[in-house]
Amino acid sequence: MPKTALTTIKRDVAMETAKSRIEKPIDPFAKFEKLRERGGAFTAPGPADTIDQVTASLRSQFSDLGIGFAGWTLNTFVDNELGNAARSTIANQQYVGQNPTFSTVNSMIVTYDLARLGIPDGQIVVGAEHQHWTWQSAGPDRLGLNAVSYYQTLFDRRIELKVGYLRNQHEFAGAGDKVFGPSSKMLFQAGMSNNWAPTPALNLKYNFDDRLYNKLSIQRSVSPAGQYAHVSENPTGLNWSTRDAGILLLDELSYRNKPTPGVMETWLRAGAGFNNSRYTDLQHPTEATTKANSVYYVGADRQFWQSAVHGSASRGVYGGLSAMYAPPDLNRASQYYEIRLYTKGLLDSRPTDQMSLVVSNTIWSHVAVDAALAKEQLAHRDSTAISGLYTAHLAPGIYTTVGLTYINHPTSITYTPQTGHALNMLVSTSVFF
Repeated sequence: MPKTALTTIKRDVAMETAKSRIEKPIDPFAKFEKLRERGGAFTAPGPADTIDQVTASLRSQFSDLGIGFAGWTLNTFVDNELGNAARSTIANQQYVGQNPTFSTVNSMIVTYDLARLGIPDGQIVVGAEHQHWTWQSAGPDRLGLNAVSYYQTLFDRRIELKVGYLRNQHEFAGAGDKVFGPSSKMLFQAGMSNNWAPTPALNLKYNFDDRLYNKLSIQRSVSPAGQYAHVSENPTGLNWSTRDAGILLLDELSYRNKPTPGVMETWLRAGAGFNNSRYTDLQHPTEATTKANSVYYVGADRQFWQSAVHGSASRGVYGGLSAMYAPPDLNRASQYYEIRLYTKGLLDSRPTDQMSLVVSNTIWSHVAVDAALAKEQLAHRDSTAISGLYTAHLAPGIYTTVGLTYINHPTSITYTPQTGHALNMLVSTSVFF
């Protein structure tokens, strides 16, 4: 081959190589992604979806040291639109929205990558949270611990270990996903830890493959007196335990395939929890009894339609259902059923927006209902809610949700003629940084 031809070929190859480098730039957020909190079923938007889009920033400087962070503020306003007949004094408010109700939740999570110290997949997480509610029974106000944990994989990532003060709300049942309805209440009354009440726990997840896994948790229970009592007694979250709290054992078997072009997402899960805390027997509330509590649940979600846009497999239409049960002699909410229809990026012009329609039914403990009726109180045996929400992705790191929820019997078990039903308007804004 002539020398000039060889020179031309080398030049063309060099140009094509340079061109491919221009066409396929390195993702500037890749080094941030590996510093996100690990081990949870639900996480906040990634570093590319924050209000801080400047990579040569404080985030970049921290990432060079193996430190990552994620912060967010969630501000929500709820108001019953059915008029003044359902209003009450602040002291007598019985449910969110009966009077105009505002809440703010502000969180910060910091991670450290232990791979820098020769521990592959090792991670330390430290987090804090502040919350405020105009109706204290929904909160109450607190400033304290959000998480302190150590995460590690073992045996070629077959096992995932997470230990520390954990928020199992984001680890089990999909209860931390805002698309789903209020199913988390059933899990919270059984003692599950959450954003407002992190507790000491050891979680072990066994991955049969990249779709099927079993997760076990040994967790210090949230107070059996309820969420409000727990936060009031331990607002900082630093206490090892609260009064009458024992151990909650949780186990979940789950199958989940992530969507890929041409393959729809499927998520199946079933779990059970057993709690040896000192729960009050609703049949004999004045007697000092010690009874173990439990909760059982199943859930299923399926993608029914997928966007034809290449690389956007998660966009589409989904449907799902959930069912939960807890013993009626120990729990005010005994059964919970939910069906849901939701979309992700349904509109090409709004590829990151979400819409949802959720119908749920909570069946109250027949023991507690019968006790209220015996006292000649007005009581209902169930509560049904229909909720429609639209979440708009306004800008990187900024989301706004608007919606309406109709609730037949919005109070728990007992009610007054003025609180028979509600139509709550919700406006919420989330900012991630």
